[in-house]
Amino acid sequence: MARPGLPKLVATDLDGTLVRSDDTVSAYTHEVLDRVRAAGIRIVGATGRGPRLTELTRNDIRAADFLVMAHGGWILDQLDGTYLRQARLSGTMLDRLLADMEAEVGPLTVMVEALEHAGAPLWGTRAPNWRYEVTVEERTRAECLTCDVIKAYACSADQTVDDLLDAARRIVAPHVASVTQAGLNVVEICPPNVDKGTGLAIVAEAVGVDPADVLVFGDMPNDLPMFAWAGWHRVAVANAHPAVLAVADEVTSTNDEDGVAVYLDRLLSR
Repeated sequence: MARPGLPKLVATDLDGTLVRSDDTVSAYTHEVLDRVRAAGIRIVGATGRGPRLTELTRNDIRAADFLVMAHGGWILDQLDGTYLRQARLSGTMLDRLLADMEAEVGPLTVMVEALEHAGAPLWGTRAPNWRYEVTVEERTRAECLTCDVIKAYACSADQTVDDLLDAARRIVAPHVASVTQAGLNVVEICPPNVDKGTGLAIVAEAVGVDPADVLVFGDMPNDLPMFAWAGWHRVAVANAHPAVLAVADEVTSTNDEDGVAVYLDRLLSR
């Protein structure tokens, strides 16, 4: 059990928060997370990465008890290897909402994540300026939407990602799908009621932790739902999106300066 005055659960975003700009996690960060876990505090990695990137995610946050992936749609219990949630969005529904979006914002470049196995390709048309190494299997829109998907990525040549997200939130009803952005210049479309807040709520219920005892770290709009849900403290890294900085209780150093580890190290030293 965590000692009095400490949170009972720590959840952190990965890319842009725990992970440095060169896609590494420092030895210092791993060491601090090990000490957090040894102090009786549960650790959760909360990421937009889909289940196809489970091994990468495990390597980046080795001390995690749970992985909340795909923005909360897939939740893996690391202890026994079982999933607490595996959510998918209907391909038919996705086709309709993409058509609704394009009627307002114009043509969209779309990729979908339909497969969960390691190294699985995305389907569709590769988004311009995609930052990470990925295999994209070129498919028509109709071919992409013949099955339910884990999530979809949409970008516009004429809209900034924040403007596209604002439009998507006007167009897409929450009971139809959840929309967010994680700093990849694309809007990500997930099943309804899927976000990092609902994902963490499932983990917290499973382990008997109250939201008031949860500390979270993040940097992008996809982290806002867990900032709204968690009650112990909400910490942004200094390189965070303005929307996250605006609601954070506190700001730590940047991801490249190991801001999460620096904050947790000070917390354990109190």
